[in-house]
Amino acid sequence: MATLQPPDTHTHERHRRPYDTVLDTIGWTPMIRLARVTRGMRTPVYGKADFFNPGGSVKDRIGLPMIEALERSGHLKPGGTIVEATSGNTGVGLALAAAIKGYKCIFTMPDKMSQEKVRLLKAFGAEVIITPTAVPPDHPQNYVQWAKRIVRETPGAVLAGQFENPANPAAHVATTGPELWEQTEGRITHFVAGAGTGGTISGVARYLKQKNPNIKIIAADPAGSVLAELWRTHGEGHPTGAPYKIEGVGQDCVPQTLDMSVIDEFITVGDKDAFNMARRLTREEGLFVGGSAGMIAHAALTVARRLDDPDALVVTFLCDTGERYLSKVFNDEWMQENQLLDTPSTALEAVLGRKGGATPVVVSIGPGASVRQALGLMALHDVSQLPVMEGTVCVGSIAESQLTTRSLADAKVLDRSVADVMDAPFPVVDAEQPVEQVAKLLSKANRAVLVKKAGVVQGIVTRFDVLEFLMGK
Repeated sequence: MATLQPPDTHTHERHRRPYDTVLDTIGWTPMIRLARVTRGMRTPVYGKADFFNPGGSVKDRIGLPMIEALERSGHLKPGGTIVEATSGNTGVGLALAAAIKGYKCIFTMPDKMSQEKVRLLKAFGAEVIITPTAVPPDHPQNYVQWAKRIVRETPGAVLAGQFENPANPAAHVATTGPELWEQTEGRITHFVAGAGTGGTISGVARYLKQKNPNIKIIAADPAGSVLAELWRTHGEGHPTGAPYKIEGVGQDCVPQTLDMSVIDEFITVGDKDAFNMARRLTREEGLFVGGSAGMIAHAALTVARRLDDPDALVVTFLCDTGERYLSKVFNDEWMQENQLLDTPSTALEAVLGRKGGATPVVVSIGPGASVRQALGLMALHDVSQLPVMEGTVCVGSIAESQLTTRSLADAKVLDRSVADVMDAPFPVVDAEQPVEQVAKLLSKANRAVLVKKAGVVQGIVTRFDVLEFLMGK
C-alpha cells in the first residue's frame, strides 16, 4: 500500500533558522494527500502544493535561476530591465528576485488573464502591458512578440525568455524532482502536471526517469491547446487551437523548454471540469488553488481511477493559489455567465407547490363552450389563459388578451365557440423536468405548460409563475 507517513514535525528542519532573503524560502513545498475528492478510489493521490511558495506559485522556482543565467551570460547588467511575456505567475517569480537584486521589470500579458494577477505585478512595481489573446503566435500584438519588441527598443533590457531559457527546466531538475523523490520515498509511480512553458514537467520528468525509468509522466492539456494533438501526431500536421479560459497552461505552438519525448501521455481537460475541480479542492480539501491546478487534478483522478491500484502512487501538481482567480473561477456570476457552473436544478413540481390558493388544480374549458363563458371563467378564477380540454387531452388554448381584443372589435365573437378561436394546445411536461428547461419552452406565443405526474395532469404553470419562482429563488 503506497501510503506515505507524515513528517516528524519535531525533527523537521524547515524554517528552524532565519533566512537572509525571501528567495531562500522558495521550494520544499509540502505534499498533501487528496483524501476527499478521491473518495472511493483505491489509488492514492497526493498534491505537491507549490502555492506555498512565497509568490504563490511554482514559477517562483524559475525566477532567480533565469535571472542568474542572464547575469552569467553578460546579457543582464546592474540596473537593467527584465522583460517577459507572462500569464502572471512567472512575472511574480521574476519580480520577487528583481526586487532583491534591484532590477526593473516590464511584463506583457494576454487580456484573458485575471485582474488579480495584473494588480499583483503592479504591486511589485512592475509595468504591465495587456495584449490581445486572440491573435496568432507570430502576430505583432501577441504577448511574446510584444515583449521581444520592447527588448529591441529599450536600452539595457533583456528578455527573461521562460519559453526558451534552459534555466527554466533545469530549476526543476535541481529542486522539484528531488523533492518529489524524497517526499514519496521513491515510491512515486505517476506524475501529472500541466505544460505551459513545459519547464516543470520536462525538468521533473528528466530527474524522475533517471531515478526510475518506469515512472509515467502525464501532461494535462486544456481543450483548445495544440500540445496534446502535436504529441499524439509526433509533431506532424498543423492543428488549429481554440480559445479556452484556463490560464497559464497549454500553447498554440511547442516551446523550446518543453521536451515532448519525456511525456508518456496527454490528457485533455475542458474549462468546466478544470474549474469545478479547483472549487472542489478548495471546499473539500481546504486547498485554495487556481484553475490550472484543477485541470491537473482532474487528469490525475482520471489516471488514479483507471489504475485502480493501491500500490501505485500518483502525484498531481497544485501550481498556484486561488487568490489569483477570485474574480473568475471563484466568482459564481462569472462562472454562470460562461456556462461553467453546475447549479442544482429544481423540478417543475416545486413551482406548482408554491402557487397554493383556492384555484382548482387546472381551470379548463371545453371546445364547445362560448367565448363569453370562457371570459367569465377567467374573470372568476383570476387567470389570463385556459387550456381547452376534451376529457384528459389538451386540444387547444385561449388567452384573455386575444379574446378581449377580438370581442371589442366584433361583439359577435362573444357568442362564437371556443373551438373557433382557440390557439395551439399547451405543451404537457413531466413534473420532474427542471424549471430552467421548462422556462425555455415558454414564450409570448406559448404562455403556459400543463404539468403531469404518473400520466395525470396535476396543474398548469404559466410564464408569470416561472418568473415569480426564479425571482424568489
